[in-house]
Amino acid sequence: MTGPAPTRGPLAGLRVVELTGLGPLPFCAMVLADLGADVVRLERTGLPAAGAGTLDRRMVLTRGRPSVGVDLKHPQGVELVLRMLEHADVLLEGYRPGVVERLGLGPEVCLERNPRLVYGRITGYGREGPLAMAAGHDINYISVAGALAPIGRRGEAPVPPLNLVGDFGGGGMLLAMGILAALHERSRSGRGQVVDAAMVDGAALLTTMLHEVRGLSLWNDARGTNILDTGAHYYNVYETADGEFVSVGAMEPGFYRAFMTGLGFPADDVPPQDDRSQWESLKAEVAEIFRTRTRAQWLEVFDGTDACVTPVLGLGEAPAHPHNRERATFAEVGGVVEPAPAPRFSRTPPGAPAPAPPPGVHALDALAAWGLAPAEIDALVEAGAVD
Repeated sequence: MTGPAPTRGPLAGLRVVELTGLGPLPFCAMVLADLGADVVRLERTGLPAAGAGTLDRRMVLTRGRPSVGVDLKHPQGVELVLRMLEHADVLLEGYRPGVVERLGLGPEVCLERNPRLVYGRITGYGREGPLAMAAGHDINYISVAGALAPIGRRGEAPVPPLNLVGDFGGGGMLLAMGILAALHERSRSGRGQVVDAAMVDGAALLTTMLHEVRGLSLWNDARGTNILDTGAHYYNVYETADGEFVSVGAMEPGFYRAFMTGLGFPADDVPPQDDRSQWESLKAEVAEIFRTRTRAQWLEVFDGTDACVTPVLGLGEAPAHPHNRERATFAEVGGVVEPAPAPRFSRTPPGAPAPAPPPGVHALDALAAWGLAPAEIDALVEAGAVD
């Protein structure tokens, strides 16, 4: 008896056309491709091939899917996209409002060609409102959403959380979720629709719990004075003797006691956890204690306890951590160590992602899988519509 046939992941069979963009859009496409979707990236034509200057680099966000150069200002290029969409489940685009409409690839045109199409689009500020046409980046979107102001220490300026909150959490991941929701609805109605993900909306959504606790008068608008924003001594980051750092998240009473006794406080004289008048002095005292030992020594002290003390690992360190190694949280793809596909599935696990093609290196044969004959592909190349 043979076992079940191997799968490419739970999205095997899903066909996606990606109009290449930056940051959150390729991240969304990567997530779908990681989970088994058949994604093809349509890049600009005329990109320098790998080895020509700054584009000679290994990409990660574009892994798992081939690319084709398509001139979207060429009538035959636009017609090629529309023809591909006849066979597609999803279109991804991330241009400023109005751009794809001017190119002749707006939702009305595409859904007329394929009424079952899920048209996924992402912008920073959304398609309506006074900022809809404004330029911006992650830091701007999360500022307007109210997500940046609470992040930082007391008396200091807000600290941008890289571009994780707007671009990826509130942007690309939200778009992926919206697309899957629309596909589920399509299974009942038989009709596609537009999924409009704005990073300002997604970043605001991520702050839902903060609005809840603020509404309960459990959150102070003064930055760095609350439990989660480095106000508390038991939810913080501390430097160790060797210049490394540990993170502490000892929020529950039992965890807090394990943390404080591990630092050397007597079990019968642990400072009160929620006396905010002592938080600043306790942070200073705890910081002084942590500076007396190395990170490795402190990790040994807290090993096996519920103190919630962990090392602050750098991007180069994280893949080697024993927990991440056992779980295969990171994978080597094309010679580069990068995060592995997530989440995990019991019956339909995705395979290892394929390395991303170098920028400007296109796979014209990918068009054959979308119904184009070799002669048609040659004619498009000759016309300058694709490369």
